[in-house]
Amino acid sequence: MRVLLTGSAGFIGTAIGSGLEAGGHDVVRVDLMLEQAHGATTPPDGTHHLDVRDAGAWTHLLDGIDAVCHQAAMVGAGVTVADLPLYAAHNDLGTAALLAAMSVAGVDRLVVASSMVVYGEGRYTCAVHGDQAPPPRTVAALDAGDFDNRCPVCGQPLAWATVDEDARLDPRSSYAASKLAQEHYTAAWVRQASSSAVALRYHNVYGPGMPRDTPYSGVAAMFRSSLERGERPKVYEDGSQARDFVHVDDVARANVLALESVVAGPPEAYAAYNVASGRPVSILEVARLVGEGTGAGIEPEVTGGYRLGDVRHVVASPARAAERLGFTAQVSPEDGLRAFATAPLRA
Repeated sequence: MRVLLTGSAGFIGTAIGSGLEAGGHDVVRVDLMLEQAHGATTPPDGTHHLDVRDAGAWTHLLDGIDAVCHQAAMVGAGVTVADLPLYAAHNDLGTAALLAAMSVAGVDRLVVASSMVVYGEGRYTCAVHGDQAPPPRTVAALDAGDFDNRCPVCGQPLAWATVDEDARLDPRSSYAASKLAQEHYTAAWVRQASSSAVALRYHNVYGPGMPRDTPYSGVAAMFRSSLERGERPKVYEDGSQARDFVHVDDVARANVLALESVVAGPPEAYAAYNVASGRPVSILEVARLVGEGTGAGIEPEVTGGYRLGDVRHVVASPARAAERLGFTAQVSPEDGLRAFATAPLRA
């Protein structure tokens, strides 16, 4: 198939492009090359240096395209409220402009990158009162070192459970709100244009080619940078926050499977899937695994500090992606995070 790939020079886009070409597919690459995402990275030959928000001006690139893989986005939590227009412009307006251009060109198959952040807090259960949706943790509780979410009925700490794609969506940052809006625009386009689309909700992606020390860096890259400076990685709260870390090569495979699904004609016109390893780890364990990979012998520092807006636990259920896309992660966090300690990163 012939795929137009936006955000093609990014960390994840690069891996997807390589995966598509390895499978014998033809890739048309588009990337704006934002400095905060790419630094001095040189895009692959043939990359079209274009803005997805202006997709109507390059509709000709959609000629002969079987499907679009839309990875272009600003990422990160959004440092201040002043960042809201940037997220709305690049992520939401950009997606809307691309969907309009696809409609003009007659391209009706799409895979769009979404994120675990659309869930906000994960899923929680009380041993006595069952599933609960806890309110936001208070500053007073965080200051006192009480990091657990508590049952709103009895006040006891809640246990986390895996989140499936039918979970309540509760975005809690500028980035999260923009990713959910991308999903909503895509779902509306599917209904209005009789098209097919898949949204892939990435969990914590890491691997070779990840940006180093930028707003686009993940926590694993930040831990690695601390270790390389001879410093103890700083872990917030008590370090027991549960997450799912998924290798970029697995994310690329998920995209190829999703593209093949929408081109073949999926049983559902629109569907969202978690892209996750299915093997949860704590943030403290992430720091230790990266440290083991460096061989530096530096123990992480659990600071007890916190960041307002951080969620306590988010752990995905990978069952639906396995059943309907045939996707199961191949790289375990234990192996992948140790190897990540010495993998090449972007400057």
